[in-house]
Order: sequence, then C-alpha cells, then structure tokens
Amino acid sequence: MTRKLLNIWRPEVYHGLGEKANFFEGWFYKLVDSSRKNILAVIPGVFISQNEQESHAFIQVLDGSTHRSHYQRFPLSQFQTASGQFHISIGPNSFSKHHLNLDLHDHPHLRGQLKFEQLQSWPVHWSSPGAMGWYAFVPFMECYHGILSLDHRIDGELRMDGQQINFENGRGYLEKDWGKSFPQAYIWMQCNHFEQPSISLTLSIAKIPWLKGSFRGFIIGFLFGDRLYRFTTYNGAELRQVKADKERVEVVVFNRRHRLQIEARRTEAGTLHGPFENQMLSRVAESLSSTIAISFFEMNGEGERLLFSGSGDMAGLEVNGTLEQIIDNKSV
Repeated sequence: MTRKLLNIWRPEVYHGLGEKANFFEGWFYKLVDSSRKNILAVIPGVFISQNEQESHAFIQVLDGSTHRSHYQRFPLSQFQTASGQFHISIGPNSFSKHHLNLDLHDHPHLRGQLKFEQLQSWPVHWSSPGAMGWYAFVPFMECYHGILSLDHRIDGELRMDGQQINFENGRGYLEKDWGKSFPQAYIWMQCNHFEQPSISLTLSIAKIPWLKGSFRGFIIGFLFGDRLYRFTTYNGAELRQVKADKERVEVVVFNRRHRLQIEARRTEAGTLHGPFENQMLSRVAESLSSTIAISFFEMNGEGERLLFSGSGDMAGLEVNGTLEQIIDNKSV
C-alpha cells in the first residue's frame, strides 16, 4: 500500500506528496490562556501554485484580542515534513499534534514553545477515516477537513512583541484543511470554553462541488463529557435550519436520537489568507471572540429531554462567501 493511500487514515499528516500545482494545506492551532485574556490562532501551511514564484510555505497569526493578523511567507524549500507522521518544520519553527515551537522575527515578533496534552481527536476507523467519513476516499474533493483535537490542555510560554504570555493550564483546539481551494460559501465555528468543562463544538457547513453539480455538506461534532456526538452529511443527520445575518448564525440539526440547536453571536473579525482560485488571498474573515449558545436534546417516543443548555465564549467563527448557496433563513 502506497504512503499516499495510507495517509487517508492519517488526516493529521502532510497530504501534499506528489502535488505539483494548485494545492494548499494548513494546520489551525487555537490557543487560549487560562485567564482568557490572550487568544491566538497560529496557522502553518504550504501553498503550491502553477506559478512557481507563487509557491511558498507560510505561518499566519491572528490575535483574537486586537483582531490583527500577520502572514509571513517562507521559501517552499524551508517546508519540511516527516514521513508517515505529523511533524513539520518551516524555517526554525516546528509543529506537531503535541507541540509548537515558534521563532518569528517579523511582526509580530513571536517566540516560545507550547506543549499539548489530553487531546480529544475525532475517531479514525477503517471505513470512516476521521471527520470526512467516507468522503475521505473520494479523490476529487475540492477541500478535505481534519479535526485533530476538539479540546486539549496547553502548557508553556510565548513571548509576543516583548510581552510574556503564560499558557500553563490553557485550552487548545487543532484542525486542518487541504486540497485545491476553500469552498465558495461556508460557515465554520468552534468553541471549547463553555460554562462547564469537557464540552466542545466544531461545525462546518459548505457548498461542496460534486460531479456536475453541488450539495450542502456539513460536519458537526459535539463533545459532551466523554462522548462525541456526530452530525454529518454521511451519517444520516439532517440540517433543519441554517440562518445567518450580520449579528448571528443559527443552526438546527437532527439525527435519529438527538437534536442540536446552535446560536452564534458574531463579533469583530480579523482577516486571514486563504486559498481561492489558485491564489492565497487576504479575504477570510475570522473572529476568535464570538459567543455560542447550545441546547442539546435527546428524542424518544415521549418527546424530548434536555441534556445540556449553556453558552461558551472565546469561540471561533467564520462566515464567508456567497451564503445564499448554503443558508435557508427559515424557521423550524
């Protein structure tokens, strides 16, 4: 079995082996200190273009407090990856599931090392290799998605522009994307800072090109205690409502036994680079300071039973593209 085929069951590793053009891959680290005063997104990645001069590695940083972002390019030759495992380096910076080591001298000046423990990953099975489910086996998807940890502990320190940030007992989140381009329209949200511990939400809804048409695909995971409840296109769940305006996003999703009701409040966003039409463009609006309210119900023959109701902050939220292609704005 070839390494490229084996990597289907390793969503965390680099998937760009043999790719020569129109390919991107990026890992998204969300970092929140225990005081919740400091929140950062650090995104290392690689972009391979038909135009060799546009091909490069990158590290971008979003400060959730100031909403400022920075995109630093590196020569593609400075991107290195270990065979068959998730360990990449970009110049003097290195990344894995269990650590990141930063040495950025541009703005922001960001140095330090963090370690990650007690990771809660999306399960990988032979027939459903991660969050993509059986779609991971489809070779012509526009964009693939991996959820490497819905929630984990952070330890270590970073120094940003001369200020020391202590991340001891902080909380983190880790995911990734790879493929040809971001979707034309999508909603993404994530939160693992709820009123009680061991709760995390991740959600992606997008327009998915498929053969000669397209469909509205979704991946929603709700970590509640020690169990991950999965609502996805491929496991029979149904989106009953997707509403979005300038102030909030509302989603209602069902499966045979549960109903999940989500309301996210939009806040000021920073702008990140993302792959669109074979270019890395500064056009992805992302907030790291949104709030998300969740109601989670169990359904049976006698009706519904509320299992959880609560709000979380320090939430990530992206609402981008031609939303009319994925929202319905109707009530249920």
